Amino acid sequence: MSGSIEQGTSQTHGNTHISHYLVRLPRPMGDVWPAVATPEGLAGWFTDAEELEPRLGGHVTLRDLGSGQITAWDVDRVAEYTVEGGGRIRFHLEPDGEDGSALRFTHEFQGEEEPQRHWPARFERLIDILASAS
Repeated sequence: MSGSIEQGTSQTHGNTHISHYLVRLPRPMGDVWPAVATPEGLAGWFTDAEELEPRLGGHVTLRDLGSGQITAWDVDRVAEYTVEGGGRIRFHLEPDGEDGSALRFTHEFQGEEEPQRHWPARFERLIDILASAS
């Protein structure tokens, strides 16, 4: 199985932007989880996590986005980070076939400019990293 970005949608309500993506990944959930829930994994494809306390309510600091809290944490399934200036970023993993995973991603952001254009390239890097780990 190769990975793919199945869909990307965006909604705007006032100055709040909400982007959704469905990303199909070539690895099982247990292999994908570290990429979205550890400093080393996030640094490989997204951004440096200068601080990440892996628990609900834990502190998180994502370079260029800001500091905040982990607002959802279901090990191997859901990681959600809410940071000042960067909004809410949610990774929701589901099984996809025998050996794959589906990542349902949401980014809620307030401001004038929606950073949606950066996500497809980031997801391509994630797919490449996971495919090379096979």
